[in-house]
Amino acid sequence: MSRSYRHIKEYEEEILRLKAEGKTKREIGEVLGFTKDQIHGFITRYNEKQRKIAAGIAIRKKGRPPKDYQVSEEDKVAQLRYIIDRKNAKIKSLEMENELMRDFLSLTGRK
Repeated sequence: MSRSYRHIKEYEEEILRLKAEGKTKREIGEVLGFTKDQIHGFITRYNEKQRKIAAGIAIRKKGRPPKDYQVSEEDKVAQLRYIIDRKNAKIKSLEMENELMRDFLSLTGRK
């Protein structure tokens, strides 16, 4: 089924609707004129974007920002939240490592 070029993002709602109906990626591709791999790639990118939104990670376009680009307050808050979460994860990791080291030393009788 040939079609004129249109970006797959324009079919986002239709793809998600067909997926919710239980259609396979191959069936969705046949209906809309895409390949199974194109549908798979779109769904993968969409799910990754939704995971980032749920985690509070700011979604940015790739490449250099335009000259008139201004960072919104939401982006600043999301970025700071991400930095704090990463630091908390690192602290938790170090605490676990420290506890394991203490247990090891106590078991070997060194302390």
